[in-house]
Amino acid sequence: MTPQFAPVELEKAYRLINHGTTALVSAHHAGVNNVMSASWVCGLDFKPAKLTVVIDKIARTRELIEQSGHFVIQVPTVAQLQMTYDLGNRTLRNDPDKLQHCGAELFRMEGHGDLPFVAGCTAWLACKLIPEPHNQQAHDLFIGEIVGAWADTRVFSNGHWHFEEADPSLRSLHYIAGGQFYATGEALNANTDLD
Repeated sequence: MTPQFAPVELEKAYRLINHGTTALVSAHHAGVNNVMSASWVCGLDFKPAKLTVVIDKIARTRELIEQSGHFVIQVPTVAQLQMTYDLGNRTLRNDPDKLQHCGAELFRMEGHGDLPFVAGCTAWLACKLIPEPHNQQAHDLFIGEIVGAWADTRVFSNGHWHFEEADPSLRSLHYIAGGQFYATGEALNANTDLD
């Protein structure tokens, strides 16, 4: 092993790959709204568009998703760092005013019923749950079919993110652990001409 290599404790190994965008997961059922932070969100398929999200059994949002069959994934911004952290570290079970205490402002999107969308984010994906009881129980893994998607044109247009052209407060957050986040950095482009 070279001096630049060092072992990583296996219980912290997830941190090596856990720097994808942090997301907010929101859901509604029977008059109850909730929003939680999630770092383990991943695209799954193109047609129909699908994604996965890991949601622990203790999360109230998980119950709302299982009961309603719908949820929203949104991409919070650097300006929403504290709110994002707080939403992931407070529980609706102990704090009925969690959303207010965290500063989460919700809105509804026409055609998507009672789904709560978080204001101030840069992207929103309305999802219909694809029930996979085994994966949900054994691995806390939820699959959603994306049934609606929107983005803030200041940072996303023509199918591409362009954070480098926008105010830095609009960059996405990438959670590592222990309250530590990174913001999306500079844009780098590879040569796409493969002649």
